[in-house]
Amino acid sequence: MTVTNNVTRFLDAHKVKYEAHELPPEKLGAVEAAQHMGVPPEQVFKTIVVTREKKKPLLTVIPGPRVVDLKKLAAFLNEKKVFLPTEREAESLTGLQAGGISPLALINKGFQVVIDSAAQSHEKIYISGGQRGLDIQLPVTDLVKLTNAKFGDVSRGE
Repeated sequence: MTVTNNVTRFLDAHKVKYEAHELPPEKLGAVEAAQHMGVPPEQVFKTIVVTREKKKPLLTVIPGPRVVDLKKLAAFLNEKKVFLPTEREAESLTGLQAGGISPLALINKGFQVVIDSAAQSHEKIYISGGQRGLDIQLPVTDLVKLTNAKFGDVSRGE
């Protein structure tokens, strides 16, 4: 694997064992990415930006075939309401292209990270590598430790 970016350098610096997977450079959904890599779609997680009324936006990391359940997420966060921004707003909030938004690329940027509890049933999951065309497979425990994430039941089937 020849792709090197801030995410892979960060993982190398923290001595995290990971696998980088190159994908086509166009924006792929998590389910399409899973098909390209030949892995179960439930193991490929997507990062969804969620906004709140008075606090900094947060990142939810959910299984590819599922959607963020805004009511469950609001309850988990003890918030009245949370909102899904448009793709353009998400890009503006994170500074990353949709399809390349990754909690690992936004470390130290103040984003709270909530990982859907479905991730706990996997030893390793795939997430965006911080740019379109790159997915990273890494242990769930390392992702939680690096991002200071919390687990929550925050997604539902479409």
